[in-house]
Amino acid sequence: MRMRSFFLCQLVLAVLAGILGPASIAFADPITVTDLIGRSVTLKAPAQKVILGEGRYIAALGILDRDDPTKRLVGSLGEFKRFDPAGYEQYLRAFPKLSDVPLFGTTSADTVSVEKVIALKPDLAIFGKSGHGPSARTKGLVEKIEAAGIPVVFIDFRDEPLVNTPKSMLLLGRLLGLEKEAEAFVRFYESELAKVEERLSQSKPARPSVFIEVHVGRNIPCCFTMADDLMGRFIDVAGGRNIAKGLVPGASGTLNLEHLIATQPDIYIGTAIGSPSAIKSAPKFIVLGAGVSEDMARASLKRGLDRKGIANLKAVTSGNAHAVWHHFYNSPLNVVAVQAFAKWFHPELFADLDPDATLKTLFDRFQAVPLEGVYWTSLK
Repeated sequence: MRMRSFFLCQLVLAVLAGILGPASIAFADPITVTDLIGRSVTLKAPAQKVILGEGRYIAALGILDRDDPTKRLVGSLGEFKRFDPAGYEQYLRAFPKLSDVPLFGTTSADTVSVEKVIALKPDLAIFGKSGHGPSARTKGLVEKIEAAGIPVVFIDFRDEPLVNTPKSMLLLGRLLGLEKEAEAFVRFYESELAKVEERLSQSKPARPSVFIEVHVGRNIPCCFTMADDLMGRFIDVAGGRNIAKGLVPGASGTLNLEHLIATQPDIYIGTAIGSPSAIKSAPKFIVLGAGVSEDMARASLKRGLDRKGIANLKAVTSGNAHAVWHHFYNSPLNVVAVQAFAKWFHPELFADLDPDATLKTLFDRFQAVPLEGVYWTSLK
């Protein structure tokens, strides 16, 4: 009789497991974390339905849900398709249901519909500490979402990218119940960053002066740049000296062209916002990312540099001019850009460093789409 009762009990548990899932049977403790702005966030169980405050955060989901980063995605801001159309199309080819993901806003926080967010009934809203979408600065919007019973967590790949990327990924791994995947990525990330930091610490080489121009080719006055945050941090960590630091307040701003000509930085870097489809309509855009060949990338860099004041910079005429995929500024894959910078700044010191191999490993091991394109290029 006891044996029969035992098997009956096992049958009931098996049926319940099929209906409710393993998390419900295990009666797991609530998940409590501290997010990147110091807020305590609690979930009853790992999140199964999430919304993204920026669509480009799908790369972070790809690190964790490598089989299908869209399977938990029930809503997103719509900037991904507009700002990185080639990257969006690559994800769409691999995961066609991405086109069915509802959008609750276009490209900025002020376009977000709180009503749409609430109607999506997510288990978790993943927002950036700062950026295009809802952020720590949009307090009223966040309070309305939380008042509807939707937990909000803030991550950061943007303000302090090299410090907060590992923290953000471990945080997401905990909230999605994918801690092992997050830990594997962070181990790789930190080991690759250490290849740059430790060698510079030991060698202490002279730091070349560097100017990074943002959104090359867009119809804005020269010269929009990044200062103490965003990819400006990459310059410091890679062993360069950002000439905009201390001159441009905040994360980004405009540096006077006359000052740039008078200063004559040793190295020029332009950020690429172009895609293959933008070459004809925006010929001065630098083109990098998904679907871009090395020849296409280098040719676009040459065209982008052919502008008044820029073409005659010593860094350009001497061949010390480079370009990098713009979206590294807000991506968990940012460590590879640091390696590329380090190799440009100190080619002899980092002769054996292979950023291309690092990028390939990042895609092969930690992304749900393959590496199909180049993400930086040089004039030489």
